[in-house]
Parts: sequence; C-alpha cells; structure tokens
Amino acid sequence: MGFMLFCLLLLSILCHSWALEAIATEPELEFLTRELLESAREPEFFEWMIGVRRRIHQYPETGFEEYRTSELIRSELDSLGIKYTWPVAETGIVASIGSGSKPVFAIRADMDALPIQEQVEWEFKSKIDGKMHACGHDAHVAMLLGAAKILQSRRDVLKGTVKLVFQPGEEGFSGAHHMLRHGILDDIDAIFFIHVVPDLPTGVISSRPGQMLAGSGRFSATITGKGGHAAAPHKNRDPIIAAASAVLALQQIVSRETDPLEARVVTVGYLEGGKAENVIPESVKFGGTYRSLSPEGLVYLKERIREVTELQALVHRCNATLDFKEEQPLPYPVMINDEALYGHIKKVGEALVGEPNVHFFPMIMGAEDFSFYSQHFPATIFVLGVKNETLKPDRPLHTPYFVIDEEALPIGVALYASVAISYLDRPLVESH
Repeated sequence: MGFMLFCLLLLSILCHSWALEAIATEPELEFLTRELLESAREPEFFEWMIGVRRRIHQYPETGFEEYRTSELIRSELDSLGIKYTWPVAETGIVASIGSGSKPVFAIRADMDALPIQEQVEWEFKSKIDGKMHACGHDAHVAMLLGAAKILQSRRDVLKGTVKLVFQPGEEGFSGAHHMLRHGILDDIDAIFFIHVVPDLPTGVISSRPGQMLAGSGRFSATITGKGGHAAAPHKNRDPIIAAASAVLALQQIVSRETDPLEARVVTVGYLEGGKAENVIPESVKFGGTYRSLSPEGLVYLKERIREVTELQALVHRCNATLDFKEEQPLPYPVMINDEALYGHIKKVGEALVGEPNVHFFPMIMGAEDFSFYSQHFPATIFVLGVKNETLKPDRPLHTPYFVIDEEALPIGVALYASVAISYLDRPLVESH
C-alpha cells in the first residue's frame, strides 16, 4: 500500500511538473510568433519579399526548367550568407542554417509554374507566353526565402539545423522523388510545407492529421485504327468510335466498380483526333488522371484503365497503347500528415493567428508530390489562406485568373520560422 501511495504521489508531482512546463512554454511561443510576424511585416522586409515573388511571377518556368528561378534564389541566399548545395535534381537547391548537427528540420517550397496563359491584367503579369504561376509557387519561394532571412539572423541560437528545400518539378514531374534520390535530405528528422489557397481568407491556416490528399496518377492512351474517307466507314477501322467508347466505359470504374463510401476518381482531361470533317483519322489520343485515398485503390484503377481501354479498342478492331508515365515516377502516393508534427504546427499556428483562425481541413482528391517525403520521414502540409474580397477576380488555383493577397505572405514566413525554431527546441522524434 505504501509503495502504491508513493507511485501515485510521484505521478502527481510529474504531471504537475509537465503541466507547469507546458504553461511556461505558451507565453514563450506567443512571444516568439508575435516577434517573428512583426519582423516579417516590417516595410523593408515586406517590400523585399513581395519583390522576390513578383520577379518570379513575371518569369514563370515549368518543371525542371526553373533555371532563372534557381539563379534568383541562389543570389538571395548568397546575399544572406547562407550556404547551399546546387544543383539538386537539375535545378533544385538545398540550403542549411544552424549548427549543422541534429536535429535537422526541413521546410520546403516548390518552384515550377504551369502551362497556362495568364489573363490577370496587372503590373507584374507573366512575360512568358503560355506559362503562369497559377498555383502559388512564386509565393511559396518568397515565403521560404523570407523564413531563411529570419532564421539566418538567429542562426547562433538554433538548437540544430534547418534545411531549406527549393524543389523543382512538382506539377506532374515528381520533383520530390528526384530530390530524395540525391541523398542530401537523408539526415532530416521532419519536413513541413505551406501551400497557399484562395478558398480561405487571409489570416487563416488549415490542415488535418493523417490522410489529407489523394494519391494521383496520370495516363495517356493512343487508339490506332485504319483511316480513310468518311463516306466509306466500312472500309476503315474508326479510332474515334473506339476512343469515345473507351472514355464512356472508363466512367463506370468508379460508378459501378467502386464502393460508394470509398473515394476514387477517373477523369479524362483531353481527347484529340482528326482534322477534317470528311476523314476518319488513323489514330486518336486521350488522357487523364486517376486518384484514390489508398495505395490499393491506385493499383486497381491503373489496371482497370488499361483493361477497359485495350478491350474497347479491340471491340472496334483497333489497337490501344497506354502510357502511365511510370518513369517520372507516377502515381504520387497518398499524402498522410504525421499526427505529432501536425499537433506541433497546430499549436504554433494557434499562437500565431489565434485558435479561431486555425481550421480543420476537409479531405480532398487533390494531390501533391510532397507525399513522397511523407514515405521517408514525418511530414505535414498546412494551407495558408490568400483570399481578399477586394482583389478581383476571385478564382481557384490552376486558372488563368488566380490572384494572391500578398498581405498573407508574412504569416507564412512567421509560421515557417516559428515551427522550425520551436521544433529544434523540442524535437518530436529521436534524432539518429
């Protein structure tokens, strides 16, 4: 009985001690986040940061062609006195700040643009025809450089190392996979990424523990038949009919083969074939994406897309060739946020923007190649609202009318820096 009372007393003392430590850290965290946000909002700092973002926005570059963007980033890192490794995965950069020892915490920004013609008329509109930063990667780079500037000013007090990951080729090129192959990220203990979104107002951040984004693959199919005069279809083998049948049949994979309670997507995004009204073409090409919230679902969808397309072609006396872009590699894995890291970032975010402005993110079928990192070490994505009702047009990501409220960027900078500093103070995983 005496031993049990001793254990209960010891447990009570320990719990009280832990509670006191937690309470003691709350004001520290609030002071840290407030101080960093004020630094990021200083006029000189803010003008520098949005200047970086606008220069990148004017000269967008698509996957693994981010040479100008990479040069700009290296120039800024040089001016800050930050050491880096380049090239990583063609145009990528990995910089380091701190002691060079464990723990190692990474923060990442993607650099590539989209093949979209910008339709927003403003002073810093894209100067490259057919290319635009329509997914906010210009803002991601600017925020990461902003965090780099703040962290570099505190480098002597960092209790470990922060790695800054500037990644190429996120938009369908699996750039994260190629960054990992280099080996320079092998020593990191955790990694964090902020993605801007126009669906949430400026000042709001959002995420969720566990599954957050779908795994995603892409495919293209070429249906080859026998072309000829449209007046004599019986003498030809019509690939348009075969392709049309295949596209319709693919929709039944989700509607008739998938449990209604399980989320899967098969979408055909383009269909190309023929150039004359009175000619049956030799071939037709179409392609799209398939998505699932489980690895097993991705495997099933891929195999059924192949089977359905090949059999529909055969029914119409044609041949089908499919490409799933496995060399990139695809598909992207399902994005799973580490629960402990999510909890840490959520706590920092609440200190930064207030608990009401930290939202629970709904699971969606969008995808991010950041998920490759999550297969190797704890990883978490948070999104940052950039919506301002006074800025028009108010349009989604991946559209030619996408705009960003630049007033949100200091919040991203402060969140990056606060999370990194506080993580190094109390790492969530044992360094190895």
